[in-house]
Amino acid sequence: LILESSILYSGFLTIEALRLKHSLFAGGDSPELRRELLRQGHVAAVLLYDPVADTVVMVEQFRVGKIPHEPQQPWMVELVAGYLEGDERPEDVARRECLEEAGCVIDRLYPIRSYYVTPGVSSEMMHLFWAPVDSRSVHGIHGLPNEGEDIRVHVWPWDEVSAMLDDGRIDSATPVIALMWLRENRPRIRNEFGKRLQDD
Repeated sequence: LILESSILYSGFLTIEALRLKHSLFAGGDSPELRRELLRQGHVAAVLLYDPVADTVVMVEQFRVGKIPHEPQQPWMVELVAGYLEGDERPEDVARRECLEEAGCVIDRLYPIRSYYVTPGVSSEMMHLFWAPVDSRSVHGIHGLPNEGEDIRVHVWPWDEVSAMLDDGRIDSATPVIALMWLRENRPRIRNEFGKRLQDD
């Protein structure tokens, strides 16, 4: 039950102050709580995987959230991703971001799952997909300069990506989740989609 809400800040992010109560597992209500909520929308992210070459396409870019922990190395290896705007569908955003961030035009797009990113402080919802891609022509630096984007594309063999996952070089939640999913599903995907893409 929200008793009062007010906007503390509205810029690149929106921060809302809340006074609230909630029901307790043992019955009754909690005392009044004060919380700050980072108001964020929905995000679409795409794991780009080439099942023929057995390679993964990932992007590297500057991330302000890394500065307090690694101020000399504030770049992260991630998946293509972007926020939904207005009434956009996650699938449409996924396709747009693949083109803007990695120069990839994707045909087929398959859902992995949707999940809350950090519900303790944020309302952000992630819609995670994977898409088969021909990685042979994927390379370069991409992004929209007017949005301050400077995005480098990497194409890595699965074995190298798997090692990066295990030794912590990939340390952002969404790619970790996506790559663990790929590790489980890779044999099936290679069998099904690798043959299909070769036939195409």
